[in-house]
Amino acid sequence: MTRDEQVRELFSLLSSGISLCLASLKTGMDEKTARKYRKESRMPSELSERHDWRTRVDPFAAIWTTVEKQLTENPGLQAKVLFAWLQGEYPGQFQDGQLRTFQRGVRRWRAIKGPDKEVFFSQVHEPGRLCASDFSHMTSLNVTIARQQFDHMVYHFVLTYSNWEWVNVCFSESFESLSEGLQGAVWALGGVPIRHRTDRLSAAVNNLSETREFTSRYQSLMEHYGLEKERIQARKANENGDVESSHRHFKEAVDQALMLRGTRDFESREKYSTFLSDLLHRRNLGREVRTRAERALLRPLPVRRCESWRRVSVRVSVGSTLKVDRNTYSVPSRLIGEMVDVRLCVEDIEVWYGGTLMERLPRLRGHGQEKINYRHVIGWLVRKPGAFERYRYRDDLFPTSRFRMAYDALREQVPNRAVQEYLAIVEMAALDGETMVDDALRILLDGEGVLTAKAVEQFVRSQVSAPDVTAVCVDELNLSCFDQLLEEREVWNGCSQGSESDVAGSTARIAFASVP
Repeated sequence: MTRDEQVRELFSLLSSGISLCLASLKTGMDEKTARKYRKESRMPSELSERHDWRTRVDPFAAIWTTVEKQLTENPGLQAKVLFAWLQGEYPGQFQDGQLRTFQRGVRRWRAIKGPDKEVFFSQVHEPGRLCASDFSHMTSLNVTIARQQFDHMVYHFVLTYSNWEWVNVCFSESFESLSEGLQGAVWALGGVPIRHRTDRLSAAVNNLSETREFTSRYQSLMEHYGLEKERIQARKANENGDVESSHRHFKEAVDQALMLRGTRDFESREKYSTFLSDLLHRRNLGREVRTRAERALLRPLPVRRCESWRRVSVRVSVGSTLKVDRNTYSVPSRLIGEMVDVRLCVEDIEVWYGGTLMERLPRLRGHGQEKINYRHVIGWLVRKPGAFERYRYRDDLFPTSRFRMAYDALREQVPNRAVQEYLAIVEMAALDGETMVDDALRILLDGEGVLTAKAVEQFVRSQVSAPDVTAVCVDELNLSCFDQLLEEREVWNGCSQGSESDVAGSTARIAFASVP
């Protein structure tokens, strides 16, 4: 089949004075064919007749009126669902292999007679005018930190003109994450655009009120940087399309970089953050020309950053706990009954009293969680051991799994004094160090003597170094033995020689051939 490229080359050779015979040989076509195209002076694509007629009888012609009625009454009806309905209405008349033919017919009807589709209008982006931000989940990338699943999100900031981007690792769509990410972006950028666009984030947009469009904290943040606020309509993610598109491209880039790296595991959170920063730097290098044009038009930064944390005042309960953002935290019991100031940061909460920082605790994710530090309450539990068994947060009184094993062992050995003995051991961990007590429990649990708080204390006071934990080495299993098992299936099912016991013995030998 002659291609347009061949004919273009033929015309070029002929115009340079080469004979038709030689030009046809050089372009790989027959001389008669070359003569035809020289005479027509047109391309093969212009001479070919468009195929717009049916070669087979339309199998849906008899019932198409019914199909049109359904599509008119239900414009959103999917062709696949409508085809399954037709198979039920006309049993045996339509086969599964005709689905694609039916889908093409529905698509053609919708293009000719169907309702108008929504039109999306491309926008002209001006340098330094608009930035957009949103959150995106990264769980699908299966990143691990020290072999532990790292479920996280990123705050994503994009300049719509140059596509310069910035990300910040976070764990929720909180205002603190939004504030920390936005401020990190503009300070890294070195200036502030004119407008900032978000979707209907609860951290920024007051979705429960029509009169107050934005939350007060978000308005304060925007005023601090002189940013004009802009939000998209509900369920119209395309209006924030710049950052939505960047989400997809950024996560694809991270996924590809992880493949090249050879592993999705990182030694620490800092190593992962460095990995993301290096990737962002490489991606932004290709946008440097347009980014410079934007930076030249950005407005100057304020003198200092705005506080990213949220402050709340809470009274410490009689249980030595406080509830913040629907989560429960323990604090030192000397604060019971006092009003404390709590600062909710992105990943921590700080408890302040009288201008003094009393505690810094990891911020819990989600709601209905609790974080009880046994050091805050153990002193009073030793005095009130009867409260331990039904203590609401009893599980937090087991610092490690070995403490739980020790409590179970005490309940078997000294059931009448198990609670008192165990609480004395926990108090020892609070005073002398959890690691030393944990080592003592490991030695005593492996021994044959009776576990008591006094025995633990003697081990801790002796300051004898505990032996190293026994290293367990599991040899790698040769999985080829399972392939041999599949090959032996024929022997198991239909072997005519040997008894059933011989076959079973042969299979068992194969299964354990590679096990030491």
